[in-house]
Amino acid sequence: MQDQENQELSQQGSGAAQTGANGADQATAATNEAAQASAGQAGVPPTEAVGTAQSDLEAQLSATEAKLAEMHDAFMRAKADAENIRRRAQEDVSKAHKFAIESFAEAMVPVRDSLEMALKVETQTVEAIREGVEMTLKQLTAAFEKNRLVEVMPQPGDKLDPNKHQAVAVVPSEQEANTVVTVLQKGYMIADRLLRPAIVTAAAPK
Repeated sequence: MQDQENQELSQQGSGAAQTGANGADQATAATNEAAQASAGQAGVPPTEAVGTAQSDLEAQLSATEAKLAEMHDAFMRAKADAENIRRRAQEDVSKAHKFAIESFAEAMVPVRDSLEMALKVETQTVEAIREGVEMTLKQLTAAFEKNRLVEVMPQPGDKLDPNKHQAVAVVPSEQEANTVVTVLQKGYMIADRLLRPAIVTAAAPK
């Protein structure tokens, strides 16, 4: 009797184990089916998905390299343009200096011609000499004006300007202190640049 009960219990345990095994197999099969269904929905096998991602990265890398090459090319062109601008600027400055000298020399040639013509005259009156000098001075003044060479000629009583005047003496005067009394030698400016200051005497403080 006892043996029969044990046999029945053993059969029941085997049946339960078989049932559990069958359940596990069914669960695994269901999982596989779900995975296959998911892959099927994506439409891309795993190996193909990896290949696609790698291709995308390679495409992005190629695009980045192309962009860098384009930026480098633009930088080199800008650098070359800047160098050309600098070179042209230097040439323009050099030409400006050259042409400025040529312009002044061209304006001075008639002055020399007048002086040479005056020396060729053997007998001249004082009046003729004076007229010749005045004509030459007009030519020289015109040459100065053409080249923006301006006189610095302060008037008595003008305020002493250390940027344009050079006081070589301080003299007693009824004028206000530090004003121009007399001009000993006029000065000159080229445009806004001082070429030579006017030599003056200044009024002493009272």
